[in-house]
Amino acid sequence: MLELLYTAIVVVVAGIVLTILATRAGFLLAKIEHYLTYAATAIIVFTMVFVCAEVVMRYVFNSPIPGHLEGSELFVPIIVFFAISYTQSQRGHVGMTLVIENLPPRIKRYTEITTLLLSVLTCAVLSYFSYKHAYSTWDYDGVTMSPPYWRVWPSAAAVPLGYMLIAIRLYLQALHLIAPHLYAEDDVVEESHLMSSAE
Repeated sequence: MLELLYTAIVVVVAGIVLTILATRAGFLLAKIEHYLTYAATAIIVFTMVFVCAEVVMRYVFNSPIPGHLEGSELFVPIIVFFAISYTQSQRGHVGMTLVIENLPPRIKRYTEITTLLLSVLTCAVLSYFSYKHAYSTWDYDGVTMSPPYWRVWPSAAAVPLGYMLIAIRLYLQALHLIAPHLYAEDDVVEESHLMSSAE
């Protein structure tokens, strides 16, 4: 319970810092999201080639690649959590908006702010506890159960990173809804504008 309290305090302090540095944070987050999304895309292509090579090796040369299944499974969290914040910036996550879309504008705005802030807290808690798990797999050098004994910690480390970035993205989106005149969408939320201003 004490860990949850500490996590909530860290979220509040981080929120204050992000509120002060929202424009810079929005720009930096957009850059990080882009690079991680490129990395996730490259990992998808690599995984596809890796699995195809395993099929060819198994059925054509009768010599399967050891650990192909575990290796491919370890890439999945990296692919998902590297791109999760970018997907949120594009509002690409599946959402249940039937009721919210039919609310009066003022109530809709407050509902979205509340949802975003609760999501920030949830993602922060998930980031903290998944970090503890990732650290423990690194600390005891966790590996898969079959050869070639892939290290587990890189896959586990992608989870807290993704949750931390999406928590920041959600907070910036909430800031825009709370005070759109202070935190314009182009400055803290709209990813395409942030990236074009960097060029």
